[in-house]
Amino acid sequence: MPRCGKDLDSCENSECSEKLNGIARPGELLAIMGSSGAGKTTLLNVLTGRSSPRLVVSGMQCANGVRITSNVLTSMLAYVQQEDLFIGTLTVKEHLIFQALVRMDKHIPYKRRMERVQEVIVALGLAKCENTTIGIKGRRKGISGGEMKRLSFAAEILTNPSLMFCDEPTSGLDSFMAMNVVQVLKELAQLGKTVVCTIHQPSSELYEMFDKILLMAEGRVAFLGTPREAENFCAALGAPCPKNYNPADYFMQLLAIVPNQEEDCKQVVNMMCDAFAGSGYGMKLAAEAGAVEKEVYKPGDSFNGKRRTPYKASWCAQFSAVLWRSWLAVVKEPLLMKMRVIHTLVLAIVVAIVYFGQSLTEEGVMNINGAIYLLILNMSFQNVIPVINVFCQELPVFLREHKNGMYRTDVYFLCKTLAELPLFVALPLLTVAICYYTIGLNPYVSRFLIAAGILVLIANTAVSFGYLVSCLSSSIAMALSLAGPLMIPIMLFGGFFMNLDSIPKYFRWISYLSWIRYGFEGLMVNQWEGVNHINCTENMACPQNGTMVLDTYSLSESDVTTACLSLLGLTCLFRLIAYLSLLLKTYTLE
Repeated sequence: MPRCGKDLDSCENSECSEKLNGIARPGELLAIMGSSGAGKTTLLNVLTGRSSPRLVVSGMQCANGVRITSNVLTSMLAYVQQEDLFIGTLTVKEHLIFQALVRMDKHIPYKRRMERVQEVIVALGLAKCENTTIGIKGRRKGISGGEMKRLSFAAEILTNPSLMFCDEPTSGLDSFMAMNVVQVLKELAQLGKTVVCTIHQPSSELYEMFDKILLMAEGRVAFLGTPREAENFCAALGAPCPKNYNPADYFMQLLAIVPNQEEDCKQVVNMMCDAFAGSGYGMKLAAEAGAVEKEVYKPGDSFNGKRRTPYKASWCAQFSAVLWRSWLAVVKEPLLMKMRVIHTLVLAIVVAIVYFGQSLTEEGVMNINGAIYLLILNMSFQNVIPVINVFCQELPVFLREHKNGMYRTDVYFLCKTLAELPLFVALPLLTVAICYYTIGLNPYVSRFLIAAGILVLIANTAVSFGYLVSCLSSSIAMALSLAGPLMIPIMLFGGFFMNLDSIPKYFRWISYLSWIRYGFEGLMVNQWEGVNHINCTENMACPQNGTMVLDTYSLSESDVTTACLSLLGLTCLFRLIAYLSLLLKTYTLE
């Protein structure tokens, strides 16, 4: 059955799409063409239910003649967006396996899913690179741009959708790659699918490959028909395309709004759009769209499908698939693994060498306290900044996949936490194993284990803070810009630079949000509790025992448990706020 769009009226500050009629038929490749700002992507986003929340859209979306919700629409169609977003450390096959696990119907057995993955790999010519890493631009070499675009198509057609939209599929590709991509779309259309794509200015070879073209200008339809009919239509208007000239280039020049000539250009655009609406082509199109609407639309009906959510996989299936991918992303991510381990080793060794062999003397007390605070700062900065870098890079992938109805927000956040937890436990343990006895901290094994546990809590609280900053920010640049200024008061009121009792009352609330403060309290008490004698130089004032050291910082020997519980509480608080912020981001996309 033909898919129709009729009388679309959307606006954002100004009217940008008005009374658009169009028909896209199964088996045909329809290209929506127009200059920048013509409304191509806006139209596509409205049709797929992905328009900006600031965009006011009136009307309704129907399938099989009845009204449908955005959730149902998401589960019915495929939408290949202009920007290719992937977890770049995965291979092509791993990416498609994940897509099959969360996109395909939950009643389809695992074996059939894997067979479908292999079928799609072969169909789209990805067999030679199926075990190749996708790659990360500027950091890790991977597959080519054309292969990335075909991989985007492969993920979308796993579920064999009957309707497919593509936004600027040839953007950024050379002519050869662009030809291959359009050929893939052509082959998909020949399988009986309805394929609609936007394209800015195709070459003459690409232009001839489209079954139908829809010319847009100023949010209106200037023409809809075959490429040959478009040329005949312009010729009938007295503006024939010159010989040996790319018709697509000619149409773009004809419909472009040239700076300083806006009024004249708009007159040409309106003349052509009005001429099309009153032509045989336009009246036939309006009649066909109206006939389909009258035949199938029944007011009051709702879509008879049973799906009320866009998710095709159960919660448990989503969880297992996302956890598997998140773990792969962790172990294959050089920034998160190799560099983090090297960074931890280098800093731990440097601290161990600088503070090597401290004893319980006046100077030793000062050095031990400084070493403890330095370890806390190391655990904090070492975790906040890398987490922001990695999380912010993955965030656009999550937002798109969530919008596509692949998995829930809580599934992603929980899996992200669990997949990275082993790393954020191992690195603090590695640090304390290198530094603890080398520096000369409290020699009892029980104190070593407590210190290790506190450092693990400090690291994970810092990670939670990194998640929070990432989720509150709109970009990685903004997150990194926020992290530094926010860390300064947390560090300042950590108990080392300023006695906790000396903090002004109007700033004291900040110290309650400082995991550095609670970590410092816990490690200091763990170090000095039970130390009965400190060697002091004669005639020099210095703390005589561990209790006096703690009194200097306004700490009591009962603070270890409180500090650990406070660190655990801050970890949960930061992650809860981060999750709610992430949830809010997803709601703004609805």
